[in-house]
Amino acid sequence: MSTATLAPPAAARDARPGLARLTAVELRKMTDTRAGFWLLLSTVGLAIAAVLILGFVGDAQDHRLRDMLAVAVAPVVVLLPVVGILLVSSEWSQRTSLLTFALVPHRSRVIAAKLAAGVVLSLGALQICIAIALLGTAIADPGASDTWSLPAWMLGQTTVFVVTAMIMGIGFGAMLLSSAPAIVLYFALPLAWTAVGSLAFLADAARWLDSTRSLAPMTDELMSSTQWARAGATLALWMLLPLLVGLWRVTRGDVR
Repeated sequence: MSTATLAPPAAARDARPGLARLTAVELRKMTDTRAGFWLLLSTVGLAIAAVLILGFVGDAQDHRLRDMLAVAVAPVVVLLPVVGILLVSSEWSQRTSLLTFALVPHRSRVIAAKLAAGVVLSLGALQICIAIALLGTAIADPGASDTWSLPAWMLGQTTVFVVTAMIMGIGFGAMLLSSAPAIVLYFALPLAWTAVGSLAFLADAARWLDSTRSLAPMTDELMSSTQWARAGATLALWMLLPLLVGLWRVTRGDVR
């Protein structure tokens, strides 16, 4: 007597995992590793500390919700991109890329899922920052007429600021495919350009390509069209270019 086995239909066997499922997998990779967990925890802790310091030390005019949010976001745009770097580079440094691309042969879909996961995590971090800023404003409570005002333009610009920082980190991780060099260059190259841009003959170029100058107004003021143009040029250099190079390397490189 033989036992019959039921094979899954060919369509179900060959079906590709959806982008939502891949994004969920990449989100788990960002949060369930020891490095990712402590980076995220440190980011939240620093955001809380920054808001508390501003609340107890700063002037009353700096205790508005919009000021608290700007301070809370500062640690996020510095540390959160490191999680994005590790999301891509750890696939290669830990030799898990072979398994990943065996399960999902279309490598561009993997990168798209990593980008989507980065955006989702960034938006989640922004929500936490808003909650921290609300709590800090309630504790400080300067009593000004515009204490609780949070203009739509500032919320939108802050969202762009946080999300693009994460995408920038993912781009550097994909471009270098190695954690340590990617993290070092992510911080060192913009700082080096800031130093070089302080030279008189590069002052004009620095206004367009220095991230510390062109992106900083996103959390301070309603940006003009010229400021947006400068921010776009900066993001093209520090975010789009590394991302395109990284996409080419990931889709064309040998997997070992």
